[in-house]
Amino acid sequence: MAPFDDRIRAETYELLPKTSLSSEKPGRDYDHEDALSSTKSHPGLAWEHPLPIGWPPRPDCLAFPRRWWSGDGYKTYKYRPSSSYLDEESISWGRVPFRGASRRLFHFVVPSDRRCTPRLVLWGLCKIVLGFLGVCVFMIVFTGVFLPSYARLPEHYQALERICLNSKRAGRGNIHGEKVFIAATLNDPHGSIVGGQWGSAVKELVDLLGPENVHLSVYENDPDHQAREALESLGGQLSCNTSLVMNHMSHDELPRVSLPDGEKRIKRIAFLSEVRNRALRPLQTNSSTKFDKLLYLNDVAFNPIDALHLLFSTNLDATGNAQYSAACAVDFMNPFKFYDRYASRDFEGHETGLPFYPWFTTAGKGQSRQDVLDQSDAVRVRSCWGGMVAFDASPFQNNIENLSSSTTLAKPSEEIEASPLRFRYETDPFWDASECCLVHADLTYLRYGLNTSISTGILMNPYVRVAYDPYTLSWLPYTRRIESLYPLIHNILNHALHMPAFNPRSWEQPGDRVLEKLWDIESASWKMVKKTIGPGRFCGRRSISVLNEFAGEGEKAFVTLPPPPGL
Repeated sequence: MAPFDDRIRAETYELLPKTSLSSEKPGRDYDHEDALSSTKSHPGLAWEHPLPIGWPPRPDCLAFPRRWWSGDGYKTYKYRPSSSYLDEESISWGRVPFRGASRRLFHFVVPSDRRCTPRLVLWGLCKIVLGFLGVCVFMIVFTGVFLPSYARLPEHYQALERICLNSKRAGRGNIHGEKVFIAATLNDPHGSIVGGQWGSAVKELVDLLGPENVHLSVYENDPDHQAREALESLGGQLSCNTSLVMNHMSHDELPRVSLPDGEKRIKRIAFLSEVRNRALRPLQTNSSTKFDKLLYLNDVAFNPIDALHLLFSTNLDATGNAQYSAACAVDFMNPFKFYDRYASRDFEGHETGLPFYPWFTTAGKGQSRQDVLDQSDAVRVRSCWGGMVAFDASPFQNNIENLSSSTTLAKPSEEIEASPLRFRYETDPFWDASECCLVHADLTYLRYGLNTSISTGILMNPYVRVAYDPYTLSWLPYTRRIESLYPLIHNILNHALHMPAFNPRSWEQPGDRVLEKLWDIESASWKMVKKTIGPGRFCGRRSISVLNEFAGEGEKAFVTLPPPPGL
């Protein structure tokens, strides 16, 4: 008598050879009815139940799925009994099919849809991908609903917003009646910026601040006819003081640097510094008005109430007054990508990481990054811009002689305080730094000297966000909600890409005597030169960008040149 098992296991069956099926009728499978008819020759062989799904077991080509259930949980498998192994004396018939049967009782044909085929492998991989996507969707929804980033405004932000929305009174957003100087420099072909969302937002902002508290200064170099009309139309709709200047700035007014090929070119930052300073000229000519705040605007799409938050809500003290030397918004090129990396430096002077939240790296103590993760509205930095910046106006308004944008601040702090702060550029031919970074470095040195271990007075406010087109601006309230998912992958990628980049001058302090490698025009070679340095060494990088003075249609206005060999 053969040994008995309660059920036939995987190793007890084999595939039926094709030759053994030759007697079957063509076009028809050998199924359950065939099995029942075969019992006529074996009266004791009878079926009371179909086989449950998953039986007979098969060698799995994937770890899952183990079993697929139909509506009633059962499916009849096709089989063919092998008469050569049939032994009625060795069979104990029971209620469950094959119960007590010999291991050699039957050969089974494994259905084709249960075999390890490429289609099954592909389906298994698809299920892995679908499972991963399902987890991602769950995390996005959960984070967006329960753990949003910079989406829940602090109470004093909400209070100011309610005041602005529940009243139509001019000046309702300027609770303390502060005087605000708004400066902007534009490049507005066809007048699409001033005639679009930017112009509408400026008009609403003036109304919220109160026209009697505002002076708007706009400078535009070489505007076309439509741009002139748009700016003049904007001026006619405003009841505040305005200085709308549109002219041609001659390149002969700008300093030049000598290049190794003998050419004398205008540095891009020298041009931008001069343009920005021209928008500040009314601060000197209008000396009768003492301004409390300076708001510098790029050609960005922004929410006027956000501008109020930047001016009056950032880093609020116990008396209800905002405390900062400068406070920057965060600007975006698309709903996820932070834009102004060139002008931004963390609290220790490092460049930012990859341009998505939380923007800063863990380099050094990682204080700026931690401030962002703590959802602070006063992220400590050394420099920022972000398309919209609020300054304490006093350093820009001292009534002293006009400073050229090339003026260096490598002097004792008591001498610097005697001059109004302005934008400037680096004079070294192959060392460039953003004018927007240098102005923060100079401002910090004016206020704190070398004591910047605790505060620089320069803050970034991630609650205030702007964009370079209205479509991107409309998406920012939604994309910020899922930013809490990014920090881990941001940190991994920053380390993988060796960010931030190394700056050999980042630790140099104003007043230091240093030995630097500078390009000597006469000998056409690099030479080591000892010099006393000024603020803002952390802002720069080894490069030069110059004006493309004869740019044709479709060509860039600036050209970046590589430094000569030998560094």
